[in-house]
Amino acid sequence: MFENLTDRLAKTLKSVTGQAKLTEDNIQGTLREVRMALLEADVALPVVKIFISSVKERAVGTEVSKSLSPGQVFVKIVQQELEKVMGEANEALNLAAQPPAVVMMAGLQGAGKTTSVAKLSLFLRQREKKKVLVVSADVYRPAAIKQLETLAAEVEVDFFPSSIEQKPIDIVNAAINHAKVKHFDVLIVDTAGRLHVDTDMMDEIKALHAAINPVETLFVVDAMTGQDAANTAKAFNDVLPLTGVVLTKTDGDARGGAALSVRHITGKPIKFLGVGEKVDALEPFHPDRVASRILGMGDVLSLIEEVEQKVDKDKAERLAKKFQKGKGFDLEDFRDQLQQMSNMGGMSSLMDKMPGMGQMGQAMQGANLSNAEKGFKQFESIINSMTPHERKRPDVISGSRKKRIAMGSGTQIQDVNRLLKQHKQMAKMMKKFSSKGGMAKMMRGMKGMMPGGMGGPGGPGGFPRM
Repeated sequence: MFENLTDRLAKTLKSVTGQAKLTEDNIQGTLREVRMALLEADVALPVVKIFISSVKERAVGTEVSKSLSPGQVFVKIVQQELEKVMGEANEALNLAAQPPAVVMMAGLQGAGKTTSVAKLSLFLRQREKKKVLVVSADVYRPAAIKQLETLAAEVEVDFFPSSIEQKPIDIVNAAINHAKVKHFDVLIVDTAGRLHVDTDMMDEIKALHAAINPVETLFVVDAMTGQDAANTAKAFNDVLPLTGVVLTKTDGDARGGAALSVRHITGKPIKFLGVGEKVDALEPFHPDRVASRILGMGDVLSLIEEVEQKVDKDKAERLAKKFQKGKGFDLEDFRDQLQQMSNMGGMSSLMDKMPGMGQMGQAMQGANLSNAEKGFKQFESIINSMTPHERKRPDVISGSRKKRIAMGSGTQIQDVNRLLKQHKQMAKMMKKFSSKGGMAKMMRGMKGMMPGGMGGPGGPGGFPRM
């Protein structure tokens, strides 16, 4: 998300960071470029006008003239105004109600409501330690009920059965009663997709809302529709008292216009971002972190939280103990690291959050990054084709063994050679990491392992070309 905007702003703001003094004249061109970048990112025009006006007012005022580094302060102003446009701080769900706290999801068909119900229920179960029940009130699409039942089983939350013969109000009231009896903390209600211009359907959801009185009414909208997402959210908000927005499919949105427009146009906060297809791919929306990401400064806090949630702590601890005992980094350890990276959304997701790495990630977009991700999967396949002894002792892998491993994994001998070379580089890097002051050495080493560097796709010791 934001790749195009980040790229444009990086080039634009570079010209102003070195200025000894900022005046209305010398920032005029920069502001024009920022304005164009925002419009190209499909940010709504009223939002762009207010944003540019606020930046200009602060930049040519005393705030900058008193600073020793006006250019850097200008970038800081841009960051702060981006935060202000998006809401300044994360607004968590308000679940302070007599259990069950009812959360109703609304939106257009195809926006990702049912998947978002599953993602949100997993988030509440894992991070908030809530006992969650989900129910489908979509009586127009039988597959929706079955889909939610399947997803509920996957994320290990309870599903309340319903059928297309029932009325939505009756379904939800029965689910509420069940939730009270069984002491559920939260009930999440999936509703049918509807257009705001469909009067009958909008009347139905208004009646449903009035009957169940949810503590949260979240509008689920596809980020890839750009500023139309904000306009549709406003149309729904005119009919329903929305409490927040869930922006889905942000991993496929390179522009980011929806994220920058929704808060201003609707007056409602974005509470969550859907960042991928997996059921754990849901992030709380933090305007300050997103603004930092837009400006290529990374998002370390989200990265730390992701590591806390998704890294297998037992495996990490075992690896640390191995190093303490002086044991090496074998191919099973290497495979574990590849799997951990995959669990965290792959290389592109990690680089997007690492300070200073966003631009490198953009340079690698397309074929190179895709090849690297495929290369990781191929490496896993090759390692899986080895015997336990070979994984523990890579040095024993002779020519005949390489031939057998290649045949077993559907790869070529040169692919096996690349893997072994990559593993040796990683082993050296991990050894440095385990020594005193190793973090800086590790980061330098990582640059060589990135696609496009010395470990680029098809390059020496790099990821295999596909």
